Amino acid sequence: MSKDELAALTRCLQELRLATVRSQHEAVSRQATAETWSYATFLLELMQRECQQRQHNRIERLLKGSRLPLEKSWAALDLKRLPAKVVQQLRGLLSGDFLDRHENVLVFGPPGSGKTHALCAVAQELIRAGRPILVTKCSLLVQELLKAKRDLRLKELLRELSRWEALLIDDLGYVQQSREEMEVLFTLLAERYERGSVLVTSNLAFSQWEQIFKDPMTTAAAIDRLVHHSVIVELNVSSYRAEAAKRMRAGTPPKEG
Repeated sequence: MSKDELAALTRCLQELRLATVRSQHEAVSRQATAETWSYATFLLELMQRECQQRQHNRIERLLKGSRLPLEKSWAALDLKRLPAKVVQQLRGLLSGDFLDRHENVLVFGPPGSGKTHALCAVAQELIRAGRPILVTKCSLLVQELLKAKRDLRLKELLRELSRWEALLIDDLGYVQQSREEMEVLFTLLAERYERGSVLVTSNLAFSQWEQIFKDPMTTAAAIDRLVHHSVIVELNVSSYRAEAAKRMRAGTPPKEG
């Protein structure tokens, strides 16, 4: 290929935004010549590399935008300390089918039982499979919603949040909120009902949720919307932090994850 042809090809690839093809076509061309590839095989190799790189870039954007704590991965999750039923439920979520059905996932358990890690581990696997999920503490989400309401842009924020296939709301009820704050949270739950999945961790049983929503009718309506299409996971295990402290006192190194 002449210099003029190479320059023309580079311009075309820039215009088409085929960055991977632009950076790798010469190396692939040399490999194709050495191995006597057909033109179709050469083209396929370039297009596959372009697609793979674009998919990688998309996953990186999703991971960054998700606000996910990457250290809470599936590999770091200590499945041995979880009940067999819970492990089966978590593994069942990895297919992402519940997202297609707009089902919710509700994880209950005492502080330190591993609720957040379990859901974040599932979320990370799903994000790496290309499913957009946003992770947020309940208290931070509520403040964001409340600010949007005061700025008369709550509908806009709800529309932005609807672009995520799932919202992982961590520590629902951990910090008691005011009635006004819980009203905007209920608005979000109502907006996503049967439209998008909600993943929730809470250390409060349903019988205690009136502490969260401040009103029996609102509480019942919130529970109804969350439970109607849902997977409920109960982590009735001891605190992993307490277990780690106990092992340290006994001189046993703590387990990873």
